[in-house]
Amino acid sequence: MKHRLQIPLRHFFATPPTPCPYLPGLMERKVVTLLAGDDPDGLHNALSQAGFRRSQDLAYRPACENCNACVPVRVPVADFQPNDTQKRIWRRRGDIVTRQLPAYATREHYMVFRRYVTARHEGGGMADMEFADYRAMVEDSPVRTGLTEFRYADGRLLGVCLTDEMSDGLSLVYSFFDPDFERSSPGTLIILWHIEHAQQSGRPYLYLGYWIANSPKMAYKAKFRPLEALTPSGWFPAPQPDQPAACTKYEQNLGLSPEFTVP
Repeated sequence: MKHRLQIPLRHFFATPPTPCPYLPGLMERKVVTLLAGDDPDGLHNALSQAGFRRSQDLAYRPACENCNACVPVRVPVADFQPNDTQKRIWRRRGDIVTRQLPAYATREHYMVFRRYVTARHEGGGMADMEFADYRAMVEDSPVRTGLTEFRYADGRLLGVCLTDEMSDGLSLVYSFFDPDFERSSPGTLIILWHIEHAQQSGRPYLYLGYWIANSPKMAYKAKFRPLEALTPSGWFPAPQPDQPAACTKYEQNLGLSPEFTVP
């Protein structure tokens, strides 16, 4: 019998329907709860393993009517096998310098964030974020979190990632990069660096958030293999995009929301 994740009694709330930012024509709803109490890190760990994500001091999970497109995924880093493109990106990182920093908002980071959102997510929910909003995203956290900064040796800022530290891994909260340097594949580079960092720090998983197969903005996560996806029966290997015949059990499980219990 599989172990059922027990989550301490919390107040959970459903958000009103709003237009889905990833799949046109659909509406999204979320279940949210406050990350508070005597052990917010422990609560965050339990909720993350049940498919929740963090935004500031809230944990949320999609609860959309008649849609289960958002699939929580994670990389078991000890088994990670980069493909040829990922190997090439990692080899050519060259003079890129990485620094781990406290979760503190700076104007320099914010300006790159604004350029990224304008180029990649214009019209999305973050398009109108001012510096105070960005600061809240970075700094308002009740759990262990920090920034990882990627720069060229000459000081030019390539990208930044806000990352939570969990008991069983790292969780990528939000990453962004300067669109002028897109040819360097900074998005892939940021994930590869975190996979290596998780390996070196003895953390078994890298949580990538939600994989949405039919969304160009979110489908890229399937390229990091092996990949595990959360189903009502637990975490299972996600199907290969080119092997639909092997996906039957996974797709059957995916018809339900990931299971968790609130005593």
